[in-house]
Amino acid sequence: MAQRTDPRLVNLVGAWTLGMADAIKDATEAAAGMTGAAPAALVALREFLGGRTTEDLAQAVGITHSGAVRLINRLVEAGLVERRPGPDGRSGSIVLTARGRALSRKVGGSRAEAIEAALEGLDGDDGQALLRLVEGLTAGITLSRVRARARHDEPAAWLCRLCDFGACGRPEGRCPAASTARGE
Repeated sequence: MAQRTDPRLVNLVGAWTLGMADAIKDATEAAAGMTGAAPAALVALREFLGGRTTEDLAQAVGITHSGAVRLINRLVEAGLVERRPGPDGRSGSIVLTARGRALSRKVGGSRAEAIEAALEGLDGDDGQALLRLVEGLTAGITLSRVRARARHDEPAAWLCRLCDFGACGRPEGRCPAASTARGE
């Protein structure tokens, strides 16, 4: 029989991640002035979804297609995104306006501040140790999601939907999620 993870570790990681999720949700929704999937949609459109379709946005933020249509309508009405023709003439693409890009940067900054507040007490050595652990944990959760997609049991939303690609090192190939998804 395989050894189980220490129940106290499981409980504390669960409590900490729930607290972080709450802090990130509160900070990003306050920054965006919108609730639900809107903050993640703004960041995802800036980082990797700009010019993509409604269906791509729905998958990235973990909502239904009809929910994405309603979200895009709200973002259009707020002057944050524009609908444009898609590449094949039948589809449309979604792009941030200048106002949407600025708000997206504000949302991303608020996310970073919420996380920094939780990490404030770490010294350099502890921070570097945590970085190594989180890189491995991020790779692990990514692998789990890749396997779920292969089984057509796709998770609700993309892991990187609120990420700062520059901060994670994605352009340089240092993002553990992207590297794991590519099979490296």
